[in-house]
Amino acid sequence: MKFRYVYQKVVDLKSNEKTQAEWMLSAAVGELQSEQRSLEQLLEEKASIAAVIAVEAENTASMIKLQELQRYMGFIDKAIERKLSDIRVAEQKVEHKKMVLKGKMLDEKVWLKAKEKAMDKFQHDMLLREQNELDEMATVRFAMRAR
Repeated sequence: MKFRYVYQKVVDLKSNEKTQAEWMLSAAVGELQSEQRSLEQLLEEKASIAAVIAVEAENTASMIKLQELQRYMGFIDKAIERKLSDIRVAEQKVEHKKMVLKGKMLDEKVWLKAKEKAMDKFQHDMLLREQNELDEMATVRFAMRAR
């Protein structure tokens, strides 16, 4: 007789939910990394603009050119602020997905433990049945020899 768990479909469902939660966490982490790379690019752009402003100021560039560069620097600063906000949102999303995954992992573990207990009980019952059959065979042999 083979072990067949009555709630195997539930166990499979919980396993699939955990896998989906892992994928969602992976996607959220990827989004966070993308936002961080974008921030790095903005910071590099800001540094290069600052270097250009310094060179232009030394070369006695026109005031209009310096003001234009200064406005662009302000634009970059605002973009950096928005990107930092986006990163905070992405980090919160990652934390939320971690919590969801933790819950799904716990659900799966509970159901796997229940399956394991059912399998242990099944094996114990099979051993008892087998032992009873052996005892019965021994009793029959003893009775036949006693005749």
